[in-house]
Amino acid sequence: MYLQWGYNVEWYTPSNIRFKMSNGDDFTLHKAKAHNNPGFQTIIDKPLQISIPQYNYRVGFYINKKNTRAIEINFDHTKYIVNQKQKVHVTGKIDGIPVDGDSILNANTFLAFEHTDGANFFHFNYVQHKTLVTTKSKSRKLLTSIWKAGAGFNIPRSDFTWRGERLNNKFHISGYNASLEGGLRLYPGKKFFIELTGKSGYVRYVNALAETATSKGNRATHGFGYVEVIGTFGYDINW
Repeated sequence: MYLQWGYNVEWYTPSNIRFKMSNGDDFTLHKAKAHNNPGFQTIIDKPLQISIPQYNYRVGFYINKKNTRAIEINFDHTKYIVNQKQKVHVTGKIDGIPVDGDSILNANTFLAFEHTDGANFFHFNYVQHKTLVTTKSKSRKLLTSIWKAGAGFNIPRSDFTWRGERLNNKFHISGYNASLEGGLRLYPGKKFFIELTGKSGYVRYVNALAETATSKGNRATHGFGYVEVIGTFGYDINW
């Protein structure tokens, strides 16, 4: 088996975000843009707080003797923040009144929405390796190519602000995801490796929590594509 830990950066496609409010309001933000927050400065400022930046871990289990195929448990702690002060088209019903027009996103007068304690993609991957470079004696590999395909579910903690009232909601299984990933592994030693990969996929949230202290039962639905660059350190464990 093997273990990995590392960090990531993301880019997201625009998303149509639908909010179903407990008072009966139902409206959609069309093509809302969002960004990530890698938080790498924390590694320097607070080196012991390793889980504050956008991190990744993997636990893999080789399924053949040559260690060229594996099944992997994969968790990506990513942060998704809808850009404030952007203009979006809004349709639906707010305060019981039909709306169909542009609005500026503002936490004090309208809303803010983010998954910043994690958009949190948990999934299972099929993994395949191919040795590209070995030592001169061919006793061990130095560089391998790697690709992965997987799917799973999302466990976000959604932070929602409605007209100035904010609540960081609880962790909640609220959707699904699928992805493809590919890259390289460098083996400085026999068991220790460094992995650099690029990843792309689709994420769908079907009932993300969008509650505040005084407005319970609100839900958000949206989906988006993403591109992710991941760097990890890993270690092969041979029983």
